[in-house]
Amino acid sequence: MARKSLVGVVADELLDRIISGEFPPGSSVPGELELSARHDVSRMTVREAMKTLEAQRILSVERGRGTFVNPLNRWSSLEAVLRAASEGQNGPAAAVQLIELRRMLETGACELAAQRITDDELDGLRNCVADMRKAHQANNVASFVAADLAFHDQILHASENVFVAVLFEPLHRVLEKGRTETSKVPDIQEHAIGHHQNIFEALAARDPRQARNAMDAHMQQTLDDLRSYVLEA
Repeated sequence: MARKSLVGVVADELLDRIISGEFPPGSSVPGELELSARHDVSRMTVREAMKTLEAQRILSVERGRGTFVNPLNRWSSLEAVLRAASEGQNGPAAAVQLIELRRMLETGACELAAQRITDDELDGLRNCVADMRKAHQANNVASFVAADLAFHDQILHASENVFVAVLFEPLHRVLEKGRTETSKVPDIQEHAIGHHQNIFEALAARDPRQARNAMDAHMQQTLDDLRSYVLEA
């Protein structure tokens, strides 16, 4: 195996240990000797792996003291943050922050979509809401989540802003996991269906302000439901 690949293996395993909570923020990570023995690699390989995580601001080196784990809000790697959000111990806070991010981006995307959406795209949104209703009645969580995600994806693309769609693509795995958890609650499904219908009607009216407000109300309801049914359950 090439040294570069070994560097990636060591960096990934150390990141996994950080995400699992073995090394929480502010704690020190093992030194080069311990890691090189654990992975049966050279100290140079370990050093390069540590530099990789340092470059992503996951680790900070304090000369004379050691290498320490930074808080999640200092990390600069989107992939690492997404892994922490989907696999780590910071789930509740990450879930709230993800809704905050969606609120900032999706309300604007919905406002743009109201001015640009096509009749075919509106038909697609109508079908998504219908699919959500059918899945709710059949208690099919997987189908409900698929229709829910498809509805939001259509709006992002209907905004015709390529940056918005690209920004959301890496979030898909985390969104799917989060929706699957919350959508197990029938009341949350009912709330979502009502808000998706309101968003559809605002877009069908091609009213930018109404569309923005409808999406904002949906994001607020999503946050309220997360706190009431999941985080405080």
